[in-house]
Amino acid sequence: MIIELSDFFNNPSLVELGPIKIQYYAVTWLLSAVLIYLFLRNNKIVKEIGLSNEEVNDMVFLYGLFFGAMCGGRIGYMLFYGTDQLINDPFSLFYIWQGGLSFHGGLLGVIVSLIIFCKKKNIEFLRLTDGVALSMPIGLGLVRIGNFLNGELFGKATNAEWGFIFPTDPFGITRHPSQLYESLGEGLLLFLILLFISQKTNIKGIVSSSFLIFYGSIRFIIEFYRQPDTHIGYVAFDFISMGQLLCLPMIVIGFVILLYSRKNA
Repeated sequence: MIIELSDFFNNPSLVELGPIKIQYYAVTWLLSAVLIYLFLRNNKIVKEIGLSNEEVNDMVFLYGLFFGAMCGGRIGYMLFYGTDQLINDPFSLFYIWQGGLSFHGGLLGVIVSLIIFCKKKNIEFLRLTDGVALSMPIGLGLVRIGNFLNGELFGKATNAEWGFIFPTDPFGITRHPSQLYESLGEGLLLFLILLFISQKTNIKGIVSSSFLIFYGSIRFIIEFYRQPDTHIGYVAFDFISMGQLLCLPMIVIGFVILLYSRKNA
């Protein structure tokens, strides 16, 4: 079945008031933060640590969403995907209306922000990240749906009997809905894996390391169905994308944390 998407899937807006547009993609970001907050507020690890609802609110919306995901994601995107533009125009870092957020940059931003948060609150970092890691697939799954609604980051061409034709695609060809693959893989599947692991062990750092290993592996596989960024293309061996390349150190660091956690259990 071939589905030709309407023009709605081209930078859609929930509300338009003159030049002000509230886009569905932005709504998925905000909804992700709200659901993550509600999840963490009742998370057993967060309760054991003793964080109040107000502290969880600050951790999610200020440290996690703003400083971590948004600021880190923007810096990461410009460093990983817009290096030439950043060198030619350093102020382009602040051109947020042009779009461009990197998950890997956002992840680094969240890690740095949580380190600062843990130092301020005198909390053990890996213990907190075990709780946070379990909540992250909620946001990852929703934001990928936002990518789909936005008609961006679509998949490679497919000759299968099913696929999607995106109005944002200049070639108008049938493609894999890789955003939906990622929503299911990085969202639902990853959440179920981490939930299972969290119920089987109380060893500090296991859930955090599992998040890095399984997210990196799932993302690496699904990237084979995703169209690489046109201004970058493949960065290694004519079939490895930047997203896949950035997943490799995630997986390695995940195994290092796993070994460290098991050794110090």
